[in-house]
Amino acid sequence: MQQWQMTTLGEASLKLASVEVPTPGPGEVLVKVSAVSLNYRDALMIDTGMGLPVTFPFVPGSDMAGEVVTVGEGVTRVSVGERVINTFWDRWHEGELAPAGLQIFGGTLQGVLREYAVFDEAALVRAPSTLDDVAASTLTCAGLTAWFALFATGRKLAPGETVLSIGTGGVALFGAQLALAHGAKAVVVSGSEEKLARAAALGVTYGVQRREGWADGVRRLTEGRGVEQVLELAGGDMRETMAALAPNGKVSVIGTLGGDFLQIPVYPMLLKRAHVQGIGVGHRQGLEALSATIDRHGITPVVDAVYDFADAAQALSHLRRGAFGKVVVRVGGSVA
Repeated sequence: MQQWQMTTLGEASLKLASVEVPTPGPGEVLVKVSAVSLNYRDALMIDTGMGLPVTFPFVPGSDMAGEVVTVGEGVTRVSVGERVINTFWDRWHEGELAPAGLQIFGGTLQGVLREYAVFDEAALVRAPSTLDDVAASTLTCAGLTAWFALFATGRKLAPGETVLSIGTGGVALFGAQLALAHGAKAVVVSGSEEKLARAAALGVTYGVQRREGWADGVRRLTEGRGVEQVLELAGGDMRETMAALAPNGKVSVIGTLGGDFLQIPVYPMLLKRAHVQGIGVGHRQGLEALSATIDRHGITPVVDAVYDFADAAQALSHLRRGAFGKVVVRVGGSVA
């Protein structure tokens, strides 16, 4: 089989390599990978390793969809021929408190930008029946992060409330789609008029141009109240975010495009009794719930572009430029 791998950090080291197809052991599953969805963290892992203990040769990528082709002894969760997606963390199955020592696919564990991959059966979830593999591959990180922020930790989103997504990447648009599906309103903030127009075509309730004072526009659109939930994907200076927040509102900090440090004004946080939480994707039970939600509401993930397996470098370039939704690599593969 073929896989994209690195022998040192840096995209210049990313090369296609031919390796043996792995064999699953007891409790393990061999998956024929059909699609890999890229996240900005994948580019960071390739560039810097994000401070994690990377083992070389290293295969990047954390999110895949594929088909079970072989199961090891004792496997009961999945069967040969089933379509599956993988979890982001290796052993976080449920509960708000994650177990110690978790590992990440495409981080501390080898990734999925390969034609075949072996997983412990506990790290797999059945793919939504309403999505093809390209769309299903986007759920592992971006979809689950949005779902977990809105519904699984802290105050839960209620119908009639408003969700603010900063940006138009995968998590931001998943947040808007999930909000609309649950009877809430969705506000998207972007510096691009073209992307705001595309968001409007998806049914987003309001689009706001990101410039100085954008929170004033959000408050006007919400009749002065502000928004109950924010998916904070920029980070950095959060003065506008806090100004747009309603009393008792919740900010889920997810992205760091604005820098590695947050600047949160104290008085708005105190006076609004704001809840600010960090989100590190989510657990397997959440991914199963998201999959069911996708099927129940007929949500179609937003995929900006699909690249062939041989063109993974072009896919990464698209990701770095900034995608509207997700960038996916179509893999396929066959045993020689």
